[in-house]
Amino acid sequence: MKLSDFVGELSLEINTCKDGLQREITGVYVSDLLSDVMANSKAGDVWITLQTHLNIVAVAGMKDLAGIIIVGGRKPPEDTRQKAEAEKITIMTTPMPAFEAAGRMYQKLKQQG
Repeated sequence: MKLSDFVGELSLEINTCKDGLQREITGVYVSDLLSDVMANSKAGDVWITLQTHLNIVAVAGMKDLAGIIIVGGRKPPEDTRQKAEAEKITIMTTPMPAFEAAGRMYQKLKQQG
């Protein structure tokens, strides 16, 4: 599935790098600890987090993640958005809590595969 397949399902607002919506995703990783994401996420995963600071862009780029979904109605600050655009990292936001966003993504991915 492509990242774009989840935009309506999760009420996602695209904050950066709309071109990244055509990227194929291979899984979902949910964590708010950067060290955990660095150690355990896989290339192609979508990362669900409540973190909004600049370091999320560095981790997503290092791990070749398909994108970042920031939950709970939080918004990334301008410096995070600028860095994500420069690094071509797609950041999306949703008003949903992480549990609901992850659950909906799991169901949709499970139906596909």
